[in-house]
Amino acid sequence: MSADGLLAAIPRQRIHPAAPAPAPVPASDVPAARRWRPRHLVPTPTGTPFTFCYALVLVATSLFAEYADSATVSAALRGSSTDAAHLADTPLLVLVASAVWVAGGLASPYAIGFVFVLTALERRVGGWRTAGVFLLGHVVATLATEVPVGLSVMAGHLPDSSLHRLDYGISFGLMASVGALSGLLNRWLRAAVLFGVGLMLLQDLLEFADPLSNWGHPLALLLGMASWPLVRRWARVPR
Repeated sequence: MSADGLLAAIPRQRIHPAAPAPAPVPASDVPAARRWRPRHLVPTPTGTPFTFCYALVLVATSLFAEYADSATVSAALRGSSTDAAHLADTPLLVLVASAVWVAGGLASPYAIGFVFVLTALERRVGGWRTAGVFLLGHVVATLATEVPVGLSVMAGHLPDSSLHRLDYGISFGLMASVGALSGLLNRWLRAAVLFGVGLMLLQDLLEFADPLSNWGHPLALLLGMASWPLVRRWARVPR
């Protein structure tokens, strides 16, 4: 066979030109669900109905506490207190009533944290599940701090006056929500959030100005963190 025939018998390999690199997708073409926007941390009636409605209640009670007659406000707060005496008499009433007040008013860190944290959590897991996390922290931390007081009074280790104290607010539910939300963040942001909140709670414990609340806040935070497997599963399920 001649050289020309040998070359003709060898199969020729097609060489395709290199495919052009895909053009970057403009930010405007990225699905809205994958883009973070500051407005996503603001509650809306349709996007986050639980947080939106709850925030309206807190605004109303805070304005009432600010502008109503001081004696009327004081009586309302005492009637809403989750102290040991009220928990023994009307537990369901005070557990609900105590959660409609913000200690420190609308300018307090708890009010600001409530809006951002619960909005972010509700956008990931839904309203009913967010309400469940909040309720878990509020109820369990309240009972865990007040029931020992009642038992200590019954045993004679504390005076009867310990049964009557002013205890109200959203802080326990908020701490549980912070703990739950941190499980949905990336590891660096999660570490930063937990470090910052933990440092604040440690400072409160060292000051020991309000022992029951100071111990209830870390407990509520741990309850929220214990819900990570659940909230992560909720976040993966389409709503």
